[in-house]
Amino acid sequence: MAKRKTPKVKDLRPTNITDDQLKAIQEVVSNINKINMDTGRLEAQKHAMMHTLSDHQNKLNELQTELQKEYGTVNININSGEINYDNVETNKED
Repeated sequence: MAKRKTPKVKDLRPTNITDDQLKAIQEVVSNINKINMDTGRLEAQKHAMMHTLSDHQNKLNELQTELQKEYGTVNININSGEINYDNVETNKED
């Protein structure tokens, strides 16, 4: 094999980004990771709250069923407990 007549050219491209660029990238990535973690935490809280809401809706349905058995189909004012028989269809047998 023949020897090279011209010297090998040194690669002059940079091998690393600057420290300021690295810090900026690390800060942005860190903020993105924090937001993702916070979002996951909030989604977990939302999931738990949705289960709690479902439980309360089931309890309300049970209470409505009990009240309907005792008083029939009526409107009840949830602030005063007053029963309103007006504007309610009544089942009349002929």
